[in-house]
Amino acid sequence: MFQNGLIGAIIGVITAAGGYWLVRRIIAVRREAKLAAARKQFALRREWLEADFLQTASSTGKPRGLTWIDCDFSSEVSFARDRKSGELTALVGVTIQFEAIEGGCMEDVEAVANRKAATAVFRYEGSGWSTDGRAIFNLNPVEAIEYYRSELEVVD
Repeated sequence: MFQNGLIGAIIGVITAAGGYWLVRRIIAVRREAKLAAARKQFALRREWLEADFLQTASSTGKPRGLTWIDCDFSSEVSFARDRKSGELTALVGVTIQFEAIEGGCMEDVEAVANRKAATAVFRYEGSGWSTDGRAIFNLNPVEAIEYYRSELEVVD
């Protein structure tokens, strides 16, 4: 009698472990498929996303006293995932050129003409990519992920 109960318990543990592994594997496969689709969509919509980034970023009024003149995008993209929400983020290195607003507080600053290195941030929400024009200045995409490592994790 004791032996049958022990065998049943062992079978139950093995079944539970197998079920747990199967669920984890299904989640991983779905996550990989979502990432593949998101990467493909980013590549297909990249030109529009870059234009949207420049338009949105330049309309924020930041940095104060400057107008966005140009934004050169790197060809490489780094993907990361928000550790809490699971939301995908695409980070692209950019070089931004500003011009001082006439009569503004930055008009006499010589460094305004210098190009600024930054990282453009794009988010995959639901079924599409978007941007709020956020630029992380003085960090390339890899450095940005490292800097925000408590919030972001690299996606291979």
